[in-house]
Amino acid sequence: MTTTPPPSRRRPRSGRARIAVTAAVLTSLAALAACSGPPKDSGATGTAIKLSASTPPAAGEIDSFSWALYAEPPTLDYTVAFDYPQNTILSNVCESLMRWTPGLTTEPGLAQKATNPDPTTWVYDLRPGVRFHDGKEMTADDVVFSLGRQMDPDNAAAWAQTFQNVASLEKTGPLQVTVKLKKPDSQFPQYMATAAGVVASKAGVEAAGKDYGTTGDLACTGPFKLGAWSKGQSIELERFDGYWGTKAKSKKAVFKFLTDPSARTNAMLSGEADGGYLIPTESYGRLRDSGVGTLYFGEGLTTVNVNVTNMQGPLGDVRVRRALSLALDRSGFVKAGLGGAGTVTNSLTPRGAWAGASEQTKQAAFDTLPPATQDLEKAKALIKEAGATGKTLTVATSSIGQDVSLLATAVQAAGTQIGLDIRLKTIAPNAFTALFTDAQAREGIDMFPYTSYQNITDPLDLLQNFQTGAYLNFAAYSDKGYDDLVSQATAVYQPEQRMEIEAKLQKQAVEQVLWMPVAEWPTAVFLNKRITGAPTTISYMYYPWAADVGAVK
Repeated sequence: MTTTPPPSRRRPRSGRARIAVTAAVLTSLAALAACSGPPKDSGATGTAIKLSASTPPAAGEIDSFSWALYAEPPTLDYTVAFDYPQNTILSNVCESLMRWTPGLTTEPGLAQKATNPDPTTWVYDLRPGVRFHDGKEMTADDVVFSLGRQMDPDNAAAWAQTFQNVASLEKTGPLQVTVKLKKPDSQFPQYMATAAGVVASKAGVEAAGKDYGTTGDLACTGPFKLGAWSKGQSIELERFDGYWGTKAKSKKAVFKFLTDPSARTNAMLSGEADGGYLIPTESYGRLRDSGVGTLYFGEGLTTVNVNVTNMQGPLGDVRVRRALSLALDRSGFVKAGLGGAGTVTNSLTPRGAWAGASEQTKQAAFDTLPPATQDLEKAKALIKEAGATGKTLTVATSSIGQDVSLLATAVQAAGTQIGLDIRLKTIAPNAFTALFTDAQAREGIDMFPYTSYQNITDPLDLLQNFQTGAYLNFAAYSDKGYDDLVSQATAVYQPEQRMEIEAKLQKQAVEQVLWMPVAEWPTAVFLNKRITGAPTTISYMYYPWAADVGAVK
C-alpha cells in the first residue's frame, strides 16, 4: 500500500532549500534529538524554584486516580490534537512511531527501529505483536493509513505541515514502512514522537467514520483505552491489559473538566482530584503549603511571549515593537503572573531546546540578543523617533489564566508609560483558542499573550513559525534571508550544524521583535499524598505518563 500526499493545509502547531547532507550523519534517529539532560534550578525575582527530573516512582498499583483538566477536548482524534487538553489524555491512549521520554529525548515507540539509508528516506521497522484495543495486531497497513490521514486535506489535520516534504508512504514489508521525502527534512523524524506519528487501526477508524474521536473506541495501542465520556464533566480511561509494554499501575484514570481556576485548585485541595498539570499560578502558594500533597516543577520547554498579530499599523515599524519590548516589566510579570516560578528571558526559544548544542553555539544563540531589562527612557525615544506617540494598539486578554490576563495588563502599562494608547479586548476563555485558528477572531487585535511550548527538543520547532506563510506567522512577516536559513536548518540532520544555523534565526527573530519574549515557564504538577510517578516535564503531552502513576506505598 502506498500513499502519495495531496497538497497540505497548514494547521496550528507550535513551533518548518537545502544544503548538502552526507549519508554518514544519517545513521540513526539518535543523532537527531537533543538530550535535555537533568533539569536545572530556575530562579525568579529572588525565589528559587527547584526543577525535578520526575516525581518519586510508584511503589504499587491503585484502583484509580482522578486528574483536574482545565477544559474538555472537543475531540480526541489524533490528527487535530494540538493543545493541552487533548494531548494530556490522548498520550495515554494512542502511541506514536517514536517516543518522547520524560528526559525529553527520543527513543523507539511503536517502531522498534528507525533508519535513514539516504537523506530522503526513512525506514520504520515496527514492533511485532503489538495489539490495538480491539485485540487485532498492528501492521504496516495501519501505519500507512494513520499517517495518510494527517496528509489528507479533507481532515484539516493540525499536523499537516509536518508532512509537507513527504513524497510517499509505502508498506515495504508486513512490519515495515518506508517514507520518501521530497528533500532532506531533519524535523520530520523528530515529529514522529508527537501526535503526528500516532498509529491507529485502519479498520477501527473506518468503522467509526465521522464519529471517530468523539465517542467509542479510539482504535489505538496505548496502556489505556477510552472508557466513559460524560460530556461536559469527565473522561474515563481504562487500563488495557493487552498492552505490549509495561502495564499501567492504575486500573482507571478519570479526567475531570474544571474550567474555573479556583475550582481546579479546590478540587486538588479537597481530594476531588488527585492531581493535575497546568496549575493556576495564583494557586502555587496554596498548594505548596497545603500539606495535602506536593507541588513539583520540571523542564517545560515553554516560553511566555507577546504574539504580534498585526504589522499593518503602528507595529509595522520595528522601532515601536522594540520600544514596547523595552518598556515591559518582565520581572514584575514573572512575580505576579507566574507566581515567581519562571525566569525573565530575552529569547524566544527555551534554553532546554538547545541542550544538544555546544557552548559556543549556545553563546551565539543567547549572548548577542538584546537585553531584557526595562529601559523606559530609551523606549520613549524610539516611540518619538517613530512618530507613534498617541497611536492606538489593541491587546487581547482573557480570564483563562494569570499568564494571559496579567501579561496583557503589563503590556498596557508599558505602552501607557511610553506614550501609546493600549486598549484591552476581553476574550472568553472558551474562545481564546480561536485566536490561533481563526483569522476573523484576530481582527482588530494587534497583540495577544502567547504561551508557546516545544513539541520536540529542537529550537527550529518555534523558529520556523516566522517563515513566509507559516501558520503561526499571524503578522505575515516575510524575509527571504530568514526563509533561506529555515530551509538550510531543516535540511541538516546533524544537531550541532543545524543549531549553528538556528542561532542565526533566533538572532534575527529577536532583533526584529517578531514576538516579544517575556519569560521561561516550567511545567507544574501537583500530586496529593496517595499517588506518585507522574513526570514533571512537558513530555506528558506525548508520553504515556498516566501509566506511571500509582501508589506512594
